[in-house]
Amino acid sequence: MKIIASDYDGTLNEGGVGEEKRIAIRKWREEGNLFGIVSGRGIANLISLAEEDGVECDFLIGDNGASVAKGNGDIISETLCDGEVAREIIEYFFTKGCTWSWVRPYPECIVLPEGSEPKPWEKTPSTMPKIEKFTQISAAFESPEKAELSAVELRKRYGDKLNILQNGHCIDIVRLDVNKAVGIYKLLEAVGAKYEDIITVGDNFNDADMIKEFNSYAMDNAVPLIKELAGRTTLGVTDLIYSEL
Repeated sequence: MKIIASDYDGTLNEGGVGEEKRIAIRKWREEGNLFGIVSGRGIANLISLAEEDGVECDFLIGDNGASVAKGNGDIISETLCDGEVAREIIEYFFTKGCTWSWVRPYPECIVLPEGSEPKPWEKTPSTMPKIEKFTQISAAFESPEKAELSAVELRKRYGDKLNILQNGHCIDIVRLDVNKAVGIYKLLEAVGAKYEDIITVGDNFNDADMIKEFNSYAMDNAVPLIKELAGRTTLGVTDLIYSEL
């Protein structure tokens, strides 16, 4: 048995998934292998996206490794942070031009800048509830450059207890000991698989830990760091699958 753990944005989904990729994933699983997504997105979001894409997954690793679930969404493990710093971080985001922030899961909350007109399920910093615990805080900025500058400052402030991950124009924040590789190890333990069974593929900075830890591929369009860590590239998930079958 082999296991492919694929990043979602820019890797599994490159402006869509497509029938050719769905067929390849189906064949991979029919051969007794496992396929799943490992992403900065939350588990609920990944379930919805997989359904929309028509992709059946054996597992889902969300929140950059903080949340691990079966393919149906049943949670295997969650790594939580104390919510005490959540408000301070979110308020900082908006001083740096953040367009929205998303904290999950206790409670899950989408936060918009003050002066916005939030929908009923959205909040602003002045109306957001107290965050008891979180797996991840995310924020989107107008550009990767703005996200990078904010990530550097946040590492200075919180780098002793939180892992600050940049992914393009977004920043994701999880507990210091959490990353995508950690989530994969928790999956291996849950399914009784071995280190050598895992194949990972990704394209951006938040994939770095899993790419350097396991047998990995970088997407052809990956950032240079990921290509360097992987040591080999692939045209995409479809090509990867057929090369490993």
